[in-house]
Amino acid sequence: MNLPYLVRLLCLCLASFFLVHLALGLLASLIAPSAIRAASRMDARLAARLLLALRLSPAGLGALLVAGMCAPSYLWLEPHASAEQVGWACLSAALLGLSILGASIARALRASAGSTRRVRELERGGAGPLVALTGIVRHRLVISHLVLRALSADQLAAVVRHERAHRMSHDNLKRLLILLAPGLLPISRGFGSLERAWAATAEWAADDRATEGNARRALVLASALVRVARLGTPRATPLLTTSLLADSADLAVRVDRLLHPAPRRTALGSSSPILKVAASLTVAAGLAGVLLQPATLYSVHELLEELIR
Repeated sequence: MNLPYLVRLLCLCLASFFLVHLALGLLASLIAPSAIRAASRMDARLAARLLLALRLSPAGLGALLVAGMCAPSYLWLEPHASAEQVGWACLSAALLGLSILGASIARALRASAGSTRRVRELERGGAGPLVALTGIVRHRLVISHLVLRALSADQLAAVVRHERAHRMSHDNLKRLLILLAPGLLPISRGFGSLERAWAATAEWAADDRATEGNARRALVLASALVRVARLGTPRATPLLTTSLLADSADLAVRVDRLLHPAPRRTALGSSSPILKVAASLTVAAGLAGVLLQPATLYSVHELLEELIR
C-alpha cells in the first residue's frame, strides 16, 4: 500500500513503538515477581519508586527511542519524493500500537470522569464510608459524613496526615501516568501484579510519612484504619482517586506494619530537587548525543526500511 510521506512516518513510529514496547513489556513482566519480592524488603518510598519505574519504563523507553531515533532518522534520510510500499506487517503493528495508545487514553478519561462523579455523590450524601484524595493539580480531600462521625479528633488528624502524604508524593499524578502507560496488547494489560504492588507500597509509604516513626501516631492511624473498615465496604473508587482503604485485603498488612514497625531505613533519592534536575538533564544530554550520532541514525533507518516492507 502506497502512503504519503508523513503518513508513512506516523505508521513507522506507531509500529516501532508497539514492537519496542512489547519487547520491553515482556521483559518487565518477567522481572516483576523478583522486583516485587525485593520491594517488600525495602523502604516503602524507595520500593514504590522502583515499582513505578519498572511499570513506566516500557512506554517511556519506547517513546524515547521513537522520538530520539526513528523519527529523526526517517526525516533526515528518507527522500520526500520517494514512493514506497508499506507492508501489511508494518500496518498491522501500527494499528496495534494505535490501539494500545487509544485504550490507555480512554482509560484515563474514564477514570477522570469517575473521580468527578464520586465527588458529586459525596456532596449529595451518597458516597458511603469514604476517605479519598482527588485531583491531579488541584487536590481535594473527600471525607464522607459517616467517617467524620465515626472517627475521633486524633484519628481524623492521622487520616488527614496520611492523605497529605499522598499529595506530597503526587500519587494521583502517578496513577494517571500508569493509566496512560499502554498495556502489552489491546485486550490485555499484562502489568496487573506490578500495578497492585505499586499501589500497596504507595499506601505503606503514606503510612510511614504520616507517622514519621512515632509509635503513638502509628497506633492512632491503625485504629482509624480499622474503624473505617468496620463502617462497611465502599464502592470501588475511581482509578484517579487515592482512597484510604482502596484494597481491604491489604488492611491486615498495613495495621501490622504500623503496630510492629521494622527498623527505619534511610530512603534513597532524598537529595535536593536541584541536584535531581541537574542529574536528569545530564543523562538526557548524554542520551541525545548518542542517539543523534549519524552512524546510529543510519543503522536505525536501515531497520525501518526492513520494517516497512
